[in-house]
Amino acid sequence: MDPRRRQHQLPLRLAQAAGLALAVSAAQGQTSAAEGAAPDVGWQACARLAEDREARLACFDRWAGQQAGEAPVSPAATLPAPLPPVDASIPATRVINVAAEPGCQDRQYSELSRFWELETGASCDPLSIRSYRPISLSLIGSDSVNQQPGSTNPLNNAASAQPYRVSETRIQLSVRTKILQGLLTQGHPTARDSLWFGYSQQSYWQLFTPQISRPFRSTDHEPEIVYVYPTDAQLPGGWRLRYSGVGLVHQSNGQSLPLSRSWNRVYLMGGMELGHRWRVQGRVWQRLPEKRANDDNPDISDYVGRAELAAFWNPNPDNTLGLTLRHTLRSEARGSVRVEWLRAIGNGNGSRPSSGLRFHTQLFSGYGDSLLDYNRRRKLLSVGLSLVDF
Repeated sequence: MDPRRRQHQLPLRLAQAAGLALAVSAAQGQTSAAEGAAPDVGWQACARLAEDREARLACFDRWAGQQAGEAPVSPAATLPAPLPPVDASIPATRVINVAAEPGCQDRQYSELSRFWELETGASCDPLSIRSYRPISLSLIGSDSVNQQPGSTNPLNNAASAQPYRVSETRIQLSVRTKILQGLLTQGHPTARDSLWFGYSQQSYWQLFTPQISRPFRSTDHEPEIVYVYPTDAQLPGGWRLRYSGVGLVHQSNGQSLPLSRSWNRVYLMGGMELGHRWRVQGRVWQRLPEKRANDDNPDISDYVGRAELAAFWNPNPDNTLGLTLRHTLRSEARGSVRVEWLRAIGNGNGSRPSSGLRFHTQLFSGYGDSLLDYNRRRKLLSVGLSLVDF
């Protein structure tokens, strides 16, 4: 063909192609209008689904498949169902903004939120075993030991002394389970209140007294019922009030006269935090009255105390420093002070400890380290291992 003729036909062919494209585009526009289709959804729509990680991931998967040439997906199918409105009065307490492990105990939430399972992402199913106080095995060195326990009730005074040593072993077991959840927060999108049952047991074992067959000098049993309500209130200095609660606790050593010791208390409690490094928890309690003739320890509140304040600092994921104070709230100030340090064993990944096993050391001074010693002032140092969470 003549080159000059080919040059004359080129503009004509371009015009024909443009007209065909316009016709196809118009037809597609009419079809979409007739079907009422929504405009295309891109990755920006997926990025807006920050409140639902599973829906966000599914949205990105669909978008990536479309870019790879897979079968087109209806934009309406790409978007999940709209989320319910969120009550801003109790917001989530995420401390980092990256994806975390799925399921309960999401580490994006603060330690208090995960411990009491105050929010949806930190809440686990009821009736499974959780840790409570540290499960520990420690060696004890003290300035004295109660060889002949006594009480202001004359029926509770030991008749003779026992050759106990100041060096002994302490074993503590402590677990809890969530019985119910959502009692008063049912229908709330994030907050979760809960009812718990806990049990703690602490034993002093005279391991170094073979001449008297290494007995357990004292064992205290402590079952309790706790109700926890999620609270969120801004406090001065960046602190946040995170929960409040009420509890009923029984504590006894399970022995018969004259060594029997026991009491029942009802308490109010609350906890606050500063970021993910500081947390402070407080309790104030009232002893339930008993008949004086049957009371193993009538003056126990004047020694052990009526209130407790505990503060913990996590300088990094592997270390925790704690201070616990108890006070009688009377002019004759008794009570106790406990200072402790927990160090994670193993190498973590930089954002969390490697395991729940900790090196645990404590300094204690005061009354009530055990029920049998409720009215005896004692100083002790303990060194051992503790399982904090599992």
